[in-house]
Amino acid sequence: MNSRSPQRGNGTRINDTESQAPEVWNMVIILVRMIALSLEPLFFYGLMINEYKKCVEIDRRLWITAIVSRSFLDITYIVLRLFTGFLGMQFRKRGRNESNEEGEDMWQTAVRKYFLHLHFLFDISGFLPIPQVLGAFWYCFSIQRTVACWYMACENRGGCVPNSFYCDHNSGYHSFLDDICPKNMPNTELFDFGVYLDAHQSGILESKNIPQKIFYCFCWGMRNLSSFGSNLRTSNDVGENSFALCITIFGLLLFLYFLGNLQMHMQRKTSNLIKDHEEVKKARREKKDDKSSKRRKRQKEQISLWMSRNELPHSMRREINEFIKDIFDKDEDVYLENVIPDLPTDLQNNVKRYICFDLLKKLNIIKENGLTKQRQLLHKICDSLKPVFYKEHCYIVREGDPIDAVYLITHGTAWTCTSSKIEGTGTIASLHAERLEKGQFFGEKLLEWVWLPSSVDMYSLSKVPVSSKTLKTHTNVEAFALMAKDLKDIIDSKLSRLDPEKAQNKAASNSQRIWRHFHPPKEG
Repeated sequence: MNSRSPQRGNGTRINDTESQAPEVWNMVIILVRMIALSLEPLFFYGLMINEYKKCVEIDRRLWITAIVSRSFLDITYIVLRLFTGFLGMQFRKRGRNESNEEGEDMWQTAVRKYFLHLHFLFDISGFLPIPQVLGAFWYCFSIQRTVACWYMACENRGGCVPNSFYCDHNSGYHSFLDDICPKNMPNTELFDFGVYLDAHQSGILESKNIPQKIFYCFCWGMRNLSSFGSNLRTSNDVGENSFALCITIFGLLLFLYFLGNLQMHMQRKTSNLIKDHEEVKKARREKKDDKSSKRRKRQKEQISLWMSRNELPHSMRREINEFIKDIFDKDEDVYLENVIPDLPTDLQNNVKRYICFDLLKKLNIIKENGLTKQRQLLHKICDSLKPVFYKEHCYIVREGDPIDAVYLITHGTAWTCTSSKIEGTGTIASLHAERLEKGQFFGEKLLEWVWLPSSVDMYSLSKVPVSSKTLKTHTNVEAFALMAKDLKDIIDSKLSRLDPEKAQNKAASNSQRIWRHFHPPKEG
């Protein structure tokens, strides 16, 4: 098993190199083809005017150079095409240990498929000396136009024959051609050179400087293509007008092609930008969804732990979970601190009653006044409770602060302590501390204050008792707060249902209990 692992590693590396080899050879083929096509105009630039003899001659050295260079590149192109075709077939074979006979068969197959394929016909058509530069056409047509002027002069004057305008058959110098076809200020009434006048007067037709010819003609072609031939002044010659028309059409086609490519490029770029933007938005959304999913999972775990800790029945848990799911579907969060206030009213009251009903029965004032059996009253008190949450080491009530709520602890631990000023030192020392846990209370004095009012101020809650203790959390604390105002509203509602006489008797009875509470009988 281990002995074969390196071989697979090497094989992967070799396959990667092989997969890149055809692409490299294709780039070489394209480069060879581009160089070959760039040499085609040389065949036309090989023609030139012999100004002294007034004839057309061939720059044989240029033609030989062009033919040899082009032939070499064409042969190289064919060999490379065959070679890449062979490589393509070889790379498609499975395995790397083919015999020599198989290699020869693949080579023969590649040659046969190449010559039978349409690529071969396309390559043969590329061997023809068709000029790819517009300036080469203009140069060639300029020579043809000059020879046309000579022909016209021969028809009007005797002493020359058409064959004499080819230097191989030239019979001598014809001086009268300088009068009819002069270089400077030609007579357009006798002969109009049209778009070829610039070439006729520039001297490039008889020049042997090849770079000069190529760049001059190339510049002429680019100027007129970019202006769509609008600056061309043509004669009445049909061929010349056709050539000018081709320049205009070709320039328009190139312009439209450029606009099309530009539009496609802009659309592709815009599409890529939109795609990138969408991908960024998608990534952000996924990241946000991932964070949201983790956060909501954590929230759901906290709420599940809270339900388990309070031992809620399964039916109640199911309703709460369905409510939480609906909130999550709305793309909102559910926090433990708000889970009870956000619940539907009926479900909210049921949860409060389940958790706090038995706790309320333990309150001294509830037991002393025989209210443990008044289920409806206790339910109203439960419904008015408000869930509160405190972090560890947090002061809830300080000694000397007004008490406006009773706290029923349902989870966590807290400390209550009283302090006393040590005489002569001015320092305050804590006398003792008590530990409060689940099921215990703080602020029961407020219940007595509201339930057994001794004055009008107590009825209106314009005065409330002051805490003689400090309440501070030790751990995270969950509790329910019974506010003084809510308790007063419940009591007022209970008394309002009594007739005036019973209400008066009830008030008198409460006053007596208050008096006995605050004025206990003395001994003896």
